[in-house]
Amino acid sequence: MEPDVVFSIAVPVYNEVESLPELHRRVTEIMEQVGEPWELLLIDDGSTDGSTDWILAKAQEDAHIKPVIFARNFGHQIAVTAGLDYSRGQAVVIMDADLQDPPEVIADLIEKWRDGFEVVYAVRAEREGETWFKKATAALFYRLINRITDVDIPVDTGDFRLMDRQVVNVLSGMRERHRFPRAMVAWVGFRQIGVPYTRAARYAGETKYPFRKMLRLALNAITGFSYFPLQIATYLGFFSAGISILAIPVVIALRLMGSQAFFGQATTLIAVLFLGGVQLISLGILGEYIGRLYDEAKGRPLYIVREAPEKPGQP
Repeated sequence: MEPDVVFSIAVPVYNEVESLPELHRRVTEIMEQVGEPWELLLIDDGSTDGSTDWILAKAQEDAHIKPVIFARNFGHQIAVTAGLDYSRGQAVVIMDADLQDPPEVIADLIEKWRDGFEVVYAVRAEREGETWFKKATAALFYRLINRITDVDIPVDTGDFRLMDRQVVNVLSGMRERHRFPRAMVAWVGFRQIGVPYTRAARYAGETKYPFRKMLRLALNAITGFSYFPLQIATYLGFFSAGISILAIPVVIALRLMGSQAFFGQATTLIAVLFLGGVQLISLGILGEYIGRLYDEAKGRPLYIVREAPEKPGQP
């Protein structure tokens, strides 16, 4: 880490060429007010809309900009990881490029960091420009994750946060592939505090996190920090076995009384379909965990860069 950099602002970028000039202007304005040496890491995650060219060209004009250009699209969570890897500051701010995370909040995060907190996360007090469905599913997501995972993840928080160098170094040593950074930050501990803010509407373009990606992120959170799905499979097994045990004397009694209720193929088919469903669900849950073990065992790098500054500590 170079001592002349106090703050690193790491921003994953994927097809955000319309937002980048305004992002640069507002970050520069607020960091000049802070009055400490800083850098702006723009991690290009395989953009195809001209974002890459803008980042490289602007880096020639402004020494604060440090471009990290991926060889292809590796995903938002991996881009966040690259931002931490290449950051040199004593504190690192993670934020989105779409300006839903207002750069002006950075000053509030820095103030809490100077008060001695090692993690300062931004809490979404209000959400502008989002549908009721997005708000409802987000609220449900955070509360569900808190209930079933082994870590206490602050409710209504995203990746927008400031982390001390000590925390960043710990996170950089955690190299799992299926990443959920906000849970990883909660897991490492340290002194943490939230700062409320109003999440703005997207400045330009379309969201890069549709429902499908949100569902995948939720799955990463659950499988990375909880055994609850495996426990569900066990509960389903006990449930189906319990029904069978209770059903045996009932069927015997009905047949002795001459009842025709459990004769024929329909009853057999229903029982087979039920047990088959339980088995397939259990196999699917096991498959998710085994697939993640397989990905980790291959040992491939999390990302490949086409162009980037030297990592801190490299000669």
